[in-house]
Amino acid sequence: MRSPRSFIGQLGRAGSRRAPGAGTGGRARRRARPAPAFALALAVLAGAVLATPAHGQARPDRSRRPEPGPVPALRLPPVQEFTLSNGLRVLLVDKHDLPLVQVNLHLRAGSVRDEAGRTGLASLTADMLDEGAAGRSALEIADAVEMLGARLATGAGMHSAVVSLRVPVARLEPALALMGDVALRPDFPEAELDRLRKERLTALLRQRDEPAAIAAELFNRTLFGETHPYGRSATGDEASLLAITTADLRAFHRTFYRPNNATLIVVGAVRAETLRPRLEAVFGGWDAGDVPAERVEAAPQVRGRTVHLVDKPGAAQSIILIGRIGAARTSEDYHTLEVMNTILGGSFTSRLNRNLREEKGYTYGARSSFDFLPVPGAFHAGAAVQTNATGPALHEFMKELRAIRDPIPDEELTRARSFLAMRYPAGFQSVAGIAARIADLVQYGIPTDELGRYTERVLGVERPHVERVAREYIDPDNIAIIVVGDRAAIESQIRELELGEIRFLTVTDVFGEPPAGAQE
Repeated sequence: MRSPRSFIGQLGRAGSRRAPGAGTGGRARRRARPAPAFALALAVLAGAVLATPAHGQARPDRSRRPEPGPVPALRLPPVQEFTLSNGLRVLLVDKHDLPLVQVNLHLRAGSVRDEAGRTGLASLTADMLDEGAAGRSALEIADAVEMLGARLATGAGMHSAVVSLRVPVARLEPALALMGDVALRPDFPEAELDRLRKERLTALLRQRDEPAAIAAELFNRTLFGETHPYGRSATGDEASLLAITTADLRAFHRTFYRPNNATLIVVGAVRAETLRPRLEAVFGGWDAGDVPAERVEAAPQVRGRTVHLVDKPGAAQSIILIGRIGAARTSEDYHTLEVMNTILGGSFTSRLNRNLREEKGYTYGARSSFDFLPVPGAFHAGAAVQTNATGPALHEFMKELRAIRDPIPDEELTRARSFLAMRYPAGFQSVAGIAARIADLVQYGIPTDELGRYTERVLGVERPHVERVAREYIDPDNIAIIVVGDRAAIESQIRELELGEIRFLTVTDVFGEPPAGAQE
């Protein structure tokens, strides 16, 4: 899932064109320049080479844009499946082109498992796994990982927690033993919990100054409500962070970190007959247990159109985030929605980006996206725009959201299908990429043979299907609009659009009072 905060983070800063070095945080990257005479010689030589076709080759026609080539064939090795003696499911892709192995332990232990008053528990549990395990301290674990030439990471999302390992195949056995200690035998040291707690409280304080964080928090709460798992913070609030104890972490781990609640994904230069006994030695003694079923109800759809304006005095730009409830990952409309969203705002050449960036110059990037989750997540469209262009940018957003419901030109449909089909194989270049693709299917209970069918399915999307989902899922009259910016400068711009009721909020209305236990 792409959260609204990460979604907004990819939109870039407001402005008419990308400034030099903007892709590296705004700091221009200096390159050594050749001496003038040498540079001239290089230019002449390059021109001569480019102007002279190779022997027997026709001169290229530069008067028109080159046509894209055929969609590359994707030949995937089969996904093998077996189970360990304790029932742990293992999915293996035997990939021997590089001597690397990626091992990802996926557990259905994400933030949707958090109870009221304990938000952030799932993510804290995952983050604490490598802060001390089986008698080793966090520094000792880090040193052991470095000595193995490996990468070990832990973390939790909305529906899953992951312990991931990438290691040279020659070091797989000791690395697996270390991974097993981290995943199954964490110590949850009190001192490390205190440190992580302070870090999170400080992050809560700092996000009050981040317009993207403010917009994301309010967006989720507006769409899903404060009590829905998708509407609350996965990292916790002040009260819950102060309340969580090491006993809570141990109880959460004991309940949800079980082999019957997990899947082990292995990709790399290893065969099943040699892998199985190694996995059995590390994970075979892991006891199964009773794991509560995960229950997340679908949120009601947004009704009406309301603008939520958060005042950020002096802000040089405005964050715009527009959305409603979208579709589940298992929806039959998934591939059609991917194509439709590519046309609307899912690529650099999409309508939103062409309009707001290339034509109007209001922003560095405008995008749209669907959060495909086990139950319908959010559809969101947004941008960071210049303050003086807030009203005009909102006008263009509304125009494009209406226009996508009209008949789609064949050229746009063809371009969107080709874009999705041709970029899909790039996700299988690395062992980590393949493991991530498999994990996506595991998360939603989708058969692994769907990996090889994606291209066929998106290329098979027809225009009537795209037009139907656009009308069904994009409704400009029933949306939530979040704007974070300088109210004094943008309120009149928004009022002129007559979009509906405007609700005024402060940062304190969104986050509450600043955390008392934070340190700047």
